[in-house]
Amino acid sequence: MEVAVLLRSLSVELGLELIAGKSGLDRRITAPEIQKPGLALTGFISMVKPGLVQILGKTEIDYLWSLTPKERLTAANWLTKCQPPAIIVTRNLDLPEQLVKSASETRVPLITTGLSSTLLLESLQKFLANRMAKQRSIHGVMVDVFGVGILLVGKSGIGKSESALELIMRGHRLVADDVVDINFVPPSTVVAAGNELIRHNMEIRGLGIINIKDLFGVAAIRETKRIQLVIYIEEWDKNKTYDRLGIVTQTHNLLGVTIPKIDVPVRPGRSLTTIIEVAARNQILKVMGHHSALEFQSKIDASVDRMSAASGARLSRLPHSLPPDLIDGSSD
Repeated sequence: MEVAVLLRSLSVELGLELIAGKSGLDRRITAPEIQKPGLALTGFISMVKPGLVQILGKTEIDYLWSLTPKERLTAANWLTKCQPPAIIVTRNLDLPEQLVKSASETRVPLITTGLSSTLLLESLQKFLANRMAKQRSIHGVMVDVFGVGILLVGKSGIGKSESALELIMRGHRLVADDVVDINFVPPSTVVAAGNELIRHNMEIRGLGIINIKDLFGVAAIRETKRIQLVIYIEEWDKNKTYDRLGIVTQTHNLLGVTIPKIDVPVRPGRSLTTIIEVAARNQILKVMGHHSALEFQSKIDASVDRMSAASGARLSRLPHSLPPDLIDGSSD
């Protein structure tokens, strides 16, 4: 991200003012971290990382003022020699002319703000983390069900949008339909949002494009939501073994973050919307430490162990999945 973008976006919010180095506004910030140069002003520049914005607070500026004019220029040159994308001085402190001169000659933007170093670091890091986060767009539908962010994925026409519409009718909220923009937020969160061009809109075959915000009001939509569960919707395959117990946890990788995932086959007679609602409730229980399937397995295993001890024979414990020939049986 260029320094010009930073200055344009935060000049009012953070009170940023460009003092020198205007020709260097095209310099790129390559990482969201912020650094205070410290000993770099004494010539120890090996710890100054390239691509990071440098912050000078009261300690650094007081140190510069304690030097002779010649030493002050040398110290300023040590810092600008590292070619940082920008230098920001906090508390609107008086700037030594040697620092201004060095920044101008090396095309390093020199910026001031009235904020303290602590407040500036907090605001600036949050802004850079959001703007420089890993991003991608995926095909799917994102909904907020009982406060759980659920990403519905599956091939086109499988019923993702129709399920989302029914969820909205039940009081849940839409985040995005068809194109979902996902962003990585350090350290381990993935946030979804609607694509700017089609935000709040949904395509329903037979109806066309509808605007959820206009039809149902602002309570029916969310601008962003953390992805907490991925549901893969697929057509029922009688030759495939589906998880009948829910003991084995599946995951899906999004931008390097592992998200819980479940596969839901669809066929006539199955209420997909109800399954999604129950999946959301079940995810809430898991987060709270209650895993129904594992608790059920523990009870069965304990019962089997007691029966084995009583009979003197070793009985088989509950398998993690049921055999394929039982999947399409009447036990469904």
